[in-house]
Amino acid sequence: MTNPNLDTTPVKRLLSLDVLRGITIAFMIMVNNNGGPGAWAQMHHAEWNGLTATDLVFPTFLFVVGASIVFAYEARLARGATRAELAWHTAKRAGILFLLGIVVNGFPFFSLPHLRIYGVLQRIAVCYLVVGLFYLADKRVWTKVAVLVAALVGYWVLVRWVPVPGLGMPGRDIPFLDKDLNLVSWLDRHIMPYHLYEESPLHNLRDPEGLLSDLPAVGTVLLGLLTGLWLRSQRAVKTRTLGLAAGAAACLATGYLWSMWFPLNKKMWTSSFVLTAAGWSLVVFTLAFWAVEQKGWGKGKGSSRGLVWPWLVFGSNAIAAYMFSELLPGILGNIHWTSNGRQMNPFAWVSLHVFSQIPDPGWGAFAYSFSFMAVCFIPVWILYRKKIILKV
Repeated sequence: MTNPNLDTTPVKRLLSLDVLRGITIAFMIMVNNNGGPGAWAQMHHAEWNGLTATDLVFPTFLFVVGASIVFAYEARLARGATRAELAWHTAKRAGILFLLGIVVNGFPFFSLPHLRIYGVLQRIAVCYLVVGLFYLADKRVWTKVAVLVAALVGYWVLVRWVPVPGLGMPGRDIPFLDKDLNLVSWLDRHIMPYHLYEESPLHNLRDPEGLLSDLPAVGTVLLGLLTGLWLRSQRAVKTRTLGLAAGAAACLATGYLWSMWFPLNKKMWTSSFVLTAAGWSLVVFTLAFWAVEQKGWGKGKGSSRGLVWPWLVFGSNAIAAYMFSELLPGILGNIHWTSNGRQMNPFAWVSLHVFSQIPDPGWGAFAYSFSFMAVCFIPVWILYRKKIILKV
């Protein structure tokens, strides 16, 4: 059974979604290379509970993945692809993304005893696989809402009400959402010992992209998918813009209200964080949709195109931009020489002679992160000019 509100005409590329993807990947590159401890607080992740602008980057990318599933799959179905072919493509793409994540984690030395298995691309792969196959199997809106609610409420129940083996009940025997004493980190320590992101030689602690927290992350992608279904409806553009704004308000209100009992926490991907992050993603997307789809920015020539052009460039090859930004430090960071008795590499030299000369450390760190993002823009711009879209 299909949704009667969905448009059955051939699917056109949604430029505003490319703009949101481009903004997200550009900011992701900046915060992943934020210039060090002197960077502004909003350029760092929250230490534990709480929320910064940096914490919103990854969930926004997952949100875009969900929205993109609708348009990409419908476009391929309109061209004659079968659901079986799309299912195989989904599985193959997820596998490639997962392997690319392993490459990013291990590059350039690939220390197998402590090679991190979880990661950003790995989480994208898992969520894309689950939600993509779900969408192919059933396009009804209410089933997506039902699974979304089950994922978010179910995760809350698991983290809040299921005793942690050997430690006890959260909120009674151990602090609720303790950094180390929680069900999420306990599970990861047992299935991936000494292959986690946050660990030390003496302690195998936790991973922000761990297994159990994939459950609410699927909820993030489902919220993006529901947004995509809304945007494919036959409603007027203005109505769809208002719907995005209403969705943003509803997610923000619900997320912040729930955070009173289930705090915002990106590293555990709490259910309140899912809703709040989706709300802020929808705020930015509403502005992009209004500017591009309703006002026509970026669809012609003139100053309005210049305002969205950089984000269209980044958004056209987001995974390529991310891979380049993750591998470049590994390459340049292992080029060493000695200068005035100090061990140097290209990053250390530029920081010492350029960015450390800026009096304010916050602006110095921002200049570094912006410059790094600009360098990563160059290969993506070349691909864009040659009309090359790298796909996995």
